[in-house]
Amino acid sequence: MSDPVKYITDDRGERTAVVLPIADYEKLLEDLEDLAVVAERREEPTIPHEQFVSELKRDGLL
Repeated sequence: MSDPVKYITDDRGERTAVVLPIADYEKLLEDLEDLAVVAERREEPTIPHEQFVSELKRDGLL
């Protein structure tokens, strides 16, 4: 995160909200979306790295 986070407090000084730069907020959203994709794809079958590289080469992508 780039700038220090600022807090909004109540009458007792308890933190109730956070103010952060938009860039930091957008980065947090991006990270959250990435984690959601990982969770959705958790049960998908996997293939060995060597097989993956071979398929990329076969398809002219590597």
